[in-house]
Amino acid sequence: MKIVSLLASGTEIVCELGLEASLVGISHECDHPPEILDRPRLSRPRFDPAGLSSAEIDRAVRDAASAGASPYVLDVEKLAELAPHLVLTQAMCEVCAVPVQGARQACETAGIDAAILSLDAHSLREVLDCVGLVGGATGRADRAAALVAALRQRLHDVTRAVAGTRRPRVLALEWLDPIFVPGHWVPEMIDLAGGECLAGEAKARSVQVDAEELAGLDPDVLLIMPCGYGLAASRRDADAHARRLAGLAPRAIEEGRAFVVDASSYFNRSGPRVVEGVEILAGLIHPEIFPLPAAGRADTWRPAPEKA
Repeated sequence: MKIVSLLASGTEIVCELGLEASLVGISHECDHPPEILDRPRLSRPRFDPAGLSSAEIDRAVRDAASAGASPYVLDVEKLAELAPHLVLTQAMCEVCAVPVQGARQACETAGIDAAILSLDAHSLREVLDCVGLVGGATGRADRAAALVAALRQRLHDVTRAVAGTRRPRVLALEWLDPIFVPGHWVPEMIDLAGGECLAGEAKARSVQVDAEELAGLDPDVLLIMPCGYGLAASRRDADAHARRLAGLAPRAIEEGRAFVVDASSYFNRSGPRVVEGVEILAGLIHPEIFPLPAAGRADTWRPAPEKA
């Protein structure tokens, strides 16, 4: 079987199931695990996000949407050349990855009769269900079931450890300009890690809010997790909006409980590493119980001192 994954989380699931050799093409966003980075990339963003601020990226995405265009372009010729049997994509968010309709149209244009599997998750349960879907479509159902059981056990270990503890009040921000608070599985992750999510609704879409709506929350913990950003990019974005963040969570920042995280790897993707994301949160929210996350996953954030 030849597999093309147009979804970073789909790529990670394929590799967790031991199907790296079957993976013949990936998306521009696929960056894990390292051994698949030599695969042909079949998608690219319609605009180059390098060097753009979060506000400029937001504007470019909105402009593409208003023009009726996907933010992504598919290489139909390369798709025809690879002739996959299975294409992994999603229908949950047209901004996050190549949507299923775009994948379907590309296959039709390329003259490929490939099965298209849409991996759509809005909750942690559905994230794990996606592992089973890929396992069923690739003949790896038993391995998928074993993987899901192991992931569930890790989640259970976290929830058991924080049961009965005080639940710090957590403000998580999924984009900084404009401000978005998280939806889908992120509020669940905070809850499982022993926190109280102050803004954002589980199993719903992430939503844009005004800073005034968040004023006065005074969270115990601030999580800065811009969608699609790694740790270094999250820190740069936080630094660029330091004054805004200081107004939203002064006490958390003062007490050293404001954190930037590798959002792309452990929080935004509907793949197996969200379980590690829960473990990372547990270490940030309850350092008295869990060890702090390993280097490169999360870090304390403080604004630079203002110049006199």
